[in-house]
Amino acid sequence: MPSATVKLSEAIVKNAQPETQRYELSDTDIPGLRLRVSPTGVKSFVLMYKNKAQKRCRYTIGKLGKITLTKARKIAQNKLAHIELGEDPQQEKREARQKELTPTLQVFIDGDYAKYQHAQFKSADKTLDRLKTICKEFGNTRLDAITVWNFEKWRAKRVKAGRSKVTVNRDLGALKSALNRAVEWKVIDHNPLAEVKCMRTDASAKIRYLSKAEETKLREALETREAGLREARTRGNQWRADRGYELRSALPAYADHMGPMMLTSINTGLRRGELFNLDWKNVDLHTKLITIEGSGAKSGQTRHIPLNDEVHGVLKQWKAQQESAQGIVFPSKDGKPFTTIKTAWAGLLDAAKIKDFRWHDLRHTFASNLVMAGVDLNTVRELLGHSDIKMTLRYAHLAPEHKADAVARLVQS
Repeated sequence: MPSATVKLSEAIVKNAQPETQRYELSDTDIPGLRLRVSPTGVKSFVLMYKNKAQKRCRYTIGKLGKITLTKARKIAQNKLAHIELGEDPQQEKREARQKELTPTLQVFIDGDYAKYQHAQFKSADKTLDRLKTICKEFGNTRLDAITVWNFEKWRAKRVKAGRSKVTVNRDLGALKSALNRAVEWKVIDHNPLAEVKCMRTDASAKIRYLSKAEETKLREALETREAGLREARTRGNQWRADRGYELRSALPAYADHMGPMMLTSINTGLRRGELFNLDWKNVDLHTKLITIEGSGAKSGQTRHIPLNDEVHGVLKQWKAQQESAQGIVFPSKDGKPFTTIKTAWAGLLDAAKIKDFRWHDLRHTFASNLVMAGVDLNTVRELLGHSDIKMTLRYAHLAPEHKADAVARLVQS
């Protein structure tokens, strides 16, 4: 039967026979509704219409068997009503199909995004661990189905459970970055959390740093530790001598890595990762300069840090007592960079009776001492390697007594 216009009925639909070419029977009652008959005998209901651009479009309603003529008529009438309102059922169908192909957050993070992070950033593992925490809540959610409302509820729940606002802001930053990358890769059309802002935090909150008294106690504890290690070596050699064993060499100026690492940190403000991975090729004792290459810096920018007399002397002595003056400045026993020094650091703090102090706070101490010495914040920013002055502005609040002294100068004697 060639293509024709007829009033579709159950009988006509049932008796329509396949031909060598596909043909269609148009319904006289509902404009655009057609029965399409393929050479294989498959019969389908379709709807022909014009979209807003007056372009002819075809929308497949369904195959006969899965859908009846009566059902096809109802669907066609419903679609035509929506078309009159400017909607496009074919476009909606394409969008629905695309959504089905959109990966969940877990699949996206574990797949291409993890590869991208490892290829681009040294902090990839830290970022991915943060995203894994987020995936506990949204891992099974499609990227385009993550909503502002659901994220806001989850964020509020985390804060109520005791998570700091700084932490949840970092969560947001990590998730938004991942979704922005998904947009760039055409995985989704837009970032569903683009308009979500960070929670307000106290920009002037107290930052932990060593007071002069604490710094003195920490240095004394370090000297005591060094002396203890030497005494232990002496006792050990006496024990070996009494038994005729070969003696171990006397300990050099620095018994181990702890002293040089701490003194370098407090005088340069290096991040822990920068310190652990510092290479002798980037330490120029002649010009008294440390270079942190952009590839190993958090900001991705190379910076140069001058060495004051104390840290210059420390590194000069440390280099002199090393078997090799090449490679990692502070190698662990296996020659590789340290990944942690928690045990030795905790013991040192305990001996100095200093509480609530992290290794990273040595960096805060470096910045604090600079500010209190009158160094301008932009110079502090450059030395710390901050890409944004906003990060450095935190240190403007570290020296209230320094500010009080400045204000006191207004009083005429």
